[in-house]
Amino acid sequence: MSSLLSIIIPVAALLVGVLLGWLIFRYVLNARYQFKLKQAELEAESVKKAKMQEVKDKFYNLKNDLDKQITQRNAKLQGAEARIKQREMQLNQRNEELLRKKGDLDIIRENLDAQMEVIEKKKQDLEKQHRLEVERLEALSGLSAEEAKNRLVESLKEEAQTAAASYINEIMDEAKMTANKEAKRIVVQSIQRVATETAIENAVTVFHIDSDEIKGRIIGREGRNIRALEAATGVEIIVDDTPEAIVLSAFDPVRREIARLALHQLVSDGRIHPARIEEVVAKVSKQIEEEIIETGKRTTIDLGIHGLHPELVRMVGRMKYRSSYGQNLLQHARETANLCAVMASELGLNPKKARRAGLLHDIGKVPEDEPELPHALLGMKLAEKYKEKPDICNAIGAHHDEVEMQTLLAPIVQVCDAISGARPGARREIAEAYIKRLNDLEQLAMSYPGVVKTYAIQAGRELRVIVGAEKVDDKDTEQLSAEIAKRIQDEMTYPGQVKITVIRETRAVSYAK
Repeated sequence: MSSLLSIIIPVAALLVGVLLGWLIFRYVLNARYQFKLKQAELEAESVKKAKMQEVKDKFYNLKNDLDKQITQRNAKLQGAEARIKQREMQLNQRNEELLRKKGDLDIIRENLDAQMEVIEKKKQDLEKQHRLEVERLEALSGLSAEEAKNRLVESLKEEAQTAAASYINEIMDEAKMTANKEAKRIVVQSIQRVATETAIENAVTVFHIDSDEIKGRIIGREGRNIRALEAATGVEIIVDDTPEAIVLSAFDPVRREIARLALHQLVSDGRIHPARIEEVVAKVSKQIEEEIIETGKRTTIDLGIHGLHPELVRMVGRMKYRSSYGQNLLQHARETANLCAVMASELGLNPKKARRAGLLHDIGKVPEDEPELPHALLGMKLAEKYKEKPDICNAIGAHHDEVEMQTLLAPIVQVCDAISGARPGARREIAEAYIKRLNDLEQLAMSYPGVVKTYAIQAGRELRVIVGAEKVDDKDTEQLSAEIAKRIQDEMTYPGQVKITVIRETRAVSYAK
């Protein structure tokens, strides 16, 4: 029993201690919970107050913004309303002004209508009075109004025609004097600035040899060498009794030059036979072709002409071996080109274009096929084919009046071509042909009625015609000069141009005895 009690008592004490401890723990836990609850309530109240204050601040800010926007809108509305009222006032004023002006216009219109009625009445009175005056004048003069007007017009027309003719004659005389003086200055200055050596081309070339023994080697056995040489070059080779010389005859200077160079190489080499002749002629022909191209390039570079088609450059080089009236064609083309440049500069035109047209104006004389066309037209077609500009093509085609001149470049090329060909010493002319041409000029002018004497002067470049004063009047002299010029142009061949001067004078002769 005592042992049981000893067990129960501690157990009971333990249970009581546990119960007390649990009660104490619960009390402490509850007190802590109440404290934290109060603390949380305080914090929540503080957060609530802060949030409420923040909401109030936002509300006040939004309210202030709305108040500002409303104020601005009210101000805009008030401004718009004020402008509308002002516009309305202006419109009212304008409307009143228009009404006032309309009233003024109505008054003015009424006044004008009244004045028009008065004017119409006065006009009718004037017309009536005019008719009466015209009838009175017709009765006094014995002429109708239409007849008097026609007579007045005729008299005024004759007077005006006389005055206009006199004025035109004065202007033309002054223009001719000024133009002739200026033209002479330009031509003389151009000729003085361009000095080209004159080369006389012949139809034969003399090949000099060291001894007459070489003639036999050139002829060959039974003439086979000379026949082969003539066949290869197209040149007639004349071997006669002329000492130390062989004559090469051909109208084509290129062929003559090929034959001369081939003969020189054959004679220098010593091997002369048909196969060697053909080989040397082919080689020399190639050399001449290269020299032609090089001559064309050098000529264009010397004249400052760029962009020419290679075929045109080749044709310019071939001019070196062509002649016209005994004048070397390349020298003539160079001289014409320089003259064109000088004259174009004097006239304020493009000298480069003029020089280009002057160089190319005679390319129609050098094509190898030589079709049956005037060289001016052929040259124009070649220039067009190789993309030259239209004004240059026209200048080439018009330098002998084959086509109509379209630019100022054409007459410049024509004049410079005539200057280069007509200046003293430029061209060679046989004496018989020269004398015959002068006689033909004089006889042509003598065939006209009223012509007393004719004189061809200045190497046939001027023809002076003296007419009888009793047979030809002053008006007919101009017509006679134009007719003679046209016949010479149509029927005769001449270098440059021919000036026709018709002289009419009256002489009174008396003798004192």
